[in-house]
Amino acid sequence: MADREIIVPEPMRLIVERAGYAPAVKVGTTVFCAGQVGRTAQLEVISDPEAQFLACWDNLRLLMEAAGCTFDDIVDMTTYHVQMSRHMPVFREVKDRVFPRGHCAWTAIGVSELAHPGLLVEIKCVAIQRT
Repeated sequence: MADREIIVPEPMRLIVERAGYAPAVKVGTTVFCAGQVGRTAQLEVISDPEAQFLACWDNLRLLMEAAGCTFDDIVDMTTYHVQMSRHMPVFREVKDRVFPRGHCAWTAIGVSELAHPGLLVEIKCVAIQRT
């Protein structure tokens, strides 16, 4: 069995203590990221949709960096959206600003709710670290 490394960036220690899960697990050169959302390090949900989406991407970037990866290493991404048709235009605009276009497989799924009230998106991905 391949070595398994739990990835916990310092700003995410509170969520690990509170919720009891690993933000990411690295097996060999593959990094499996738990869904990231747009909230502060103090676990406060950000109410403005654009600011929440930016924070979500920032949290994902922080996790990727802690795993020794960048957005360019992501090969598969699933996004979960509350009120998808309402917020997708802003989400896409933010995504196109911060994430490489057409770079990985992407599935977007509309859901009725996420783990906490007010969350509008959750991004889950798999990355392959370049050696």
